[in-house]
Amino acid sequence: MDPYLQRILTARVYEVAVETPLEPAPRLSARVGNRVLFKREDLQPVFSFKIRGAYNKLRQLSEAELRRGVICSSAGNHAQGVALAARELGARAVVVMPVTTPRIKVGAVADFGAEVVLHGHGYDDAQAHALGLAQAQGLVFIHPFDDPEVIAGQGTIGMEIHRQHRGPPDAIFVPIGGGGLIAGIASYIKALFPETRIIGVEPEDAPSMHAALQAGEPVTLGHVGIFADGVAVRRVGDETFRLCQALVDEIVLVSTDETCAAIQDIFEDTRTVVEPAGALAVAGLKKWVAASGWRDRSFVTLNCGANVNFDRLRHIAERAALGEQREALLAVEIPERQGSFLAFCEQLGERNITEFNYRYANSERAHIFVGVELSDGATERGRVIEALESVDYPVVDLSDNELAKLHIRHLVGGLAPGLRDERLYRFEFPERPGALLKFLQAIGSRWNISLFHYRNHGSDYGRVLAGIQVPDAEVPEFRRHLAELAYPCWDESDNPAYRMFLAAPER
Repeated sequence: MDPYLQRILTARVYEVAVETPLEPAPRLSARVGNRVLFKREDLQPVFSFKIRGAYNKLRQLSEAELRRGVICSSAGNHAQGVALAARELGARAVVVMPVTTPRIKVGAVADFGAEVVLHGHGYDDAQAHALGLAQAQGLVFIHPFDDPEVIAGQGTIGMEIHRQHRGPPDAIFVPIGGGGLIAGIASYIKALFPETRIIGVEPEDAPSMHAALQAGEPVTLGHVGIFADGVAVRRVGDETFRLCQALVDEIVLVSTDETCAAIQDIFEDTRTVVEPAGALAVAGLKKWVAASGWRDRSFVTLNCGANVNFDRLRHIAERAALGEQREALLAVEIPERQGSFLAFCEQLGERNITEFNYRYANSERAHIFVGVELSDGATERGRVIEALESVDYPVVDLSDNELAKLHIRHLVGGLAPGLRDERLYRFEFPERPGALLKFLQAIGSRWNISLFHYRNHGSDYGRVLAGIQVPDAEVPEFRRHLAELAYPCWDESDNPAYRMFLAAPER
């Protein structure tokens, strides 16, 4: 018998985990022309599949190891799984979490009786500290994904899908962070039904397994996006990579907006709000079906977790319409004269306007930032743009412009005459008490800040847009300063949304 199949069949997970339902998703099924079923791992006691692998690992430890205690590093779901498993087995548990971890997650871990240690500003810092404490105190380190017993625990999900689905499904879509979940499921399903496609889904800004498979070995990404924080892993595991290289058929990369739209899809079928990582599989399924054209097949998606901060819902709802292509964001130039707004809206006809931003710029032309509701996705967006251009309205499509979606829509206020040497940058920094002050101190007072926009999105990282006046002669020195800051940043000085709505008029 395959070693992993045997491990999965003998995994000890159901002393704390539950067998979650495989639920039909009728609304989504009708929209994509296939039978879609949700594997509801968000219904576990810790609202995530992580309890399976954590408990199975602890259950394999000896009495002596349990008496020593266990330790892990995590920003959320794995931490709760280890804490609950340790409580059930009477073991001491230490959980190292980044200082940026939201209080709701810290509280949830503490409620299970674990000792919480806050250290560092990211997972890598927390893991290094946890490994140091493990060695110093003789604790057993519980890896979140790169461990055969953890992988086998997650693999029990594949065993349940086998029992619950009438025959093998055509494909199973699985989110990927470090790779433990998909490695476990693939190990079981491919051993019995090699014809079932195992399709991994990752965020476009955290494609750690995708990059590893392309390189032929695990690689460490320089930076990963943190919107889907449950899968924000810079390097996959060695063992999970080995299994995925052999068993995973393909990987789909999805955007933040597509993930937000998938959260809405799941809510409409279940009335449950999952976390971003928990919606990746649905986002991947929609994108894959649209590209492949498959119809009348049976697909399973892993809804892997529902530990979402309530204050993130505003951002999710804001981006869901864009991800579903139910809204177009357009920058349009219209004449600066009486009746222009009316004529513009008459051109749009009966379409619903979702957003309209305007500020006087000069006596000849006006730039407006407008949101238009769509009923037929990208096809209709093209028709709207074509109709506007046919009557001589210059249009710039900003629907896929991250700067416009994050910042410009909240900043439209007119150009800045007389402003010189402004350069525009987007930054990310860890969200913690005093973080904004520390960021400004790091930027320093050498160069003048001419524009600043920060908006809390309920995530572990803050997002800032800053205009900084830097003369041409000082640009090399300024870029060296940015490199030393070590904050992820993007130069947006040539972004068309900035040029149209905020930049100084060109002479």
